[in-house]
Amino acid sequence: MTDTLLRARNLVKEFTVSGGGLLGRSGTFRAVDDVSLEVRRGETLALVGESGSGKSTTARLIARLIDTTGGTIEFDGREVHALTGNALHAFRSEVQMVFQDPYSSLNPKHTVERIVTAPLVYQRRPIPGGARAFAGALMERVGLDPDHATRFPAQFSGGQAQRIGIARALAVSPKLIIADEAVSALDVSVQAQVVNLLRQLQDEEGFSYLFIAHDLAVVRQVATRVAVMNGGRIVETGDRDTVFDAPQDPYTRRLLAAVPRIRPEWDAARRRNEQARREREEAEL
Repeated sequence: MTDTLLRARNLVKEFTVSGGGLLGRSGTFRAVDDVSLEVRRGETLALVGESGSGKSTTARLIARLIDTTGGTIEFDGREVHALTGNALHAFRSEVQMVFQDPYSSLNPKHTVERIVTAPLVYQRRPIPGGARAFAGALMERVGLDPDHATRFPAQFSGGQAQRIGIARALAVSPKLIIADEAVSALDVSVQAQVVNLLRQLQDEEGFSYLFIAHDLAVVRQVATRVAVMNGGRIVETGDRDTVFDAPQDPYTRRLLAAVPRIRPEWDAARRRNEQARREREEAEL
């Protein structure tokens, strides 16, 4: 088993653009242009860039929510676009998405219990201990009251609704969670809570994140490595601190310069958490 969980090579995604008006012409728009990236086991790769840079399209290609125009995606040693039947079902379990807007990604007519257990129902897998107990246990893990399993999404705050989305992703024990701007719609104080939850769950479960974001203050708290996208291409990839402290590409430098200074208290907390993690790992050896 290699350290690489996901390997995407030379991804291309083109969309057909219909012309309008008397002089309008139809054509194609290349949203993702020759993108290659890797996600290692247990790490967080942050894919960052401005709106329209191709981040979310890349995420959807990797999750096989849309088809590629070109390129290959290998997940845990398997070519993703060759998967069918049971193998495709297994892939759907191993790769889960948490979306930007929790309310639009949660069925408003379903209770939390039904939402959280839906991935298992889709996979035709038994629900351990029954739906109520299973949903309640997951709700506790993400910091929600299990007695609220019969409530509907509209009865929760934005941060709570995002926690429901995270619980749904956890239901099938994924190997990779794609968080597509998962905290960008939340208040700053709630962002910190959800970011801490994501990091805690990763420590406990050992899964990987592909973390799609434009907020570099958040990225610095969660990322192991960073890939920067601009105009559908990855222009720079490297370890988090290297990219933040010594960016090589002019676009990366402009992106960092346009962002308010990273909050010193967040950076100090990150360093304390990393030191504590290293000490735990050394104690276990």
